[in-house]
Amino acid sequence: MPSHHPRTSPARRAFLAGAGAALAAVALPAAPALASGRPAGPFGRYGSPGARLTARTLYVHPGGLGDHTSVQAAVNAAPGTGWTLVLAPGTYRETVVVSTARTGMTWLGASGDARDVVVVYDNAAGTPKPDGSGTYGTSGSATVTLQAADFTAHGVTFANDFLRTDLPGNPGTQAVALKAQGDRSAFFHCRFLGHQDTLYADSASLAAFARQYFAHCHVEGDVDFVFGRATAVFEHCHFRTLARADLAGAPYGFVFAPSTARANPYGFLASRCRITSGAPDGFYKLARPWVPGSDPTAWPALVVRESVLGAGIDATAPYADMRAEHPWQDQRFAEYRNTGRGAETSVPENRPQLTRAGAASATRAVRLGDWTPVSPVRPRPSVQQSTGQE
Repeated sequence: MPSHHPRTSPARRAFLAGAGAALAAVALPAAPALASGRPAGPFGRYGSPGARLTARTLYVHPGGLGDHTSVQAAVNAAPGTGWTLVLAPGTYRETVVVSTARTGMTWLGASGDARDVVVVYDNAAGTPKPDGSGTYGTSGSATVTLQAADFTAHGVTFANDFLRTDLPGNPGTQAVALKAQGDRSAFFHCRFLGHQDTLYADSASLAAFARQYFAHCHVEGDVDFVFGRATAVFEHCHFRTLARADLAGAPYGFVFAPSTARANPYGFLASRCRITSGAPDGFYKLARPWVPGSDPTAWPALVVRESVLGAGIDATAPYADMRAEHPWQDQRFAEYRNTGRGAETSVPENRPQLTRAGAASATRAVRLGDWTPVSPVRPRPSVQQSTGQE
């Protein structure tokens, strides 16, 4: 649903620019560049409306040089399965829904750098709906909602630039950048920007164990900013916790808040990632369990392994309860061979550790089963691409 009243206050522009600067500072592995000497154009290596990659490729350009000027218009024009949307650099201020019928859709940021292609809006859970029917709620606040299976994105920023000052005194400050529900959803070199509830890794129902994969991505926020019941694997990702001027003391928030269904053997896995912070040392918790009212039997699961936990994480008490009746100690939380000041163990009972045997099953291959995510972008032979852990 494109916006016809862009809300781009100086604070919001600073939010997006600041996030881009933060990403540049941590030096994520470079996305594949254009081959030397090839004319880039607004769609880079991906052709144009006059020279399509395939018959099922559509081009989106905010200035009118593509097939559509908004992402939702392109989605609407791509019924069925197997469509590719090439997004030219620009800021797309709109909300987008990819319905269940549009399976196998791919979004490609034309430049290969997620900072250039931003899909953003600023609805929050407490934002009143225009028709007066109530507020959006957490799920309804999402800038992008992906319901279809087999969705893939490369080089795209998903953002929600709602600010708590927009709704003073309103507790509905959850503001989702992306809600992903489909099985086999994959994201490569993408950014997810927000404050509370940035990335909602979900499934279509309690019985659906949606698998999702995030590689070389940047996620930032403050409260529960990676949450949901999906089987989600994060590899080589950077999680950034934000400073908060509205709070005088710790904790500022929580990185993970899984709500894994009890029948699901797997929840969130973060492998070879890192967590940095713009807040004072120790002001963030690594995780807390979310047992929602819609699933009171949820058994949240999280493994963080071989990752660098910065000083922003409270090393003494890295986990907390969301509700007293569901203590974190009763959940499926564990770590394995993490390093950094936030991983120091001074109170062993507060840092459950996997055994070597347990770690053998906490892998991408085991968690994703018969699905092997493949990036839609391959570097050209003439391009040197950085590799390895960030």
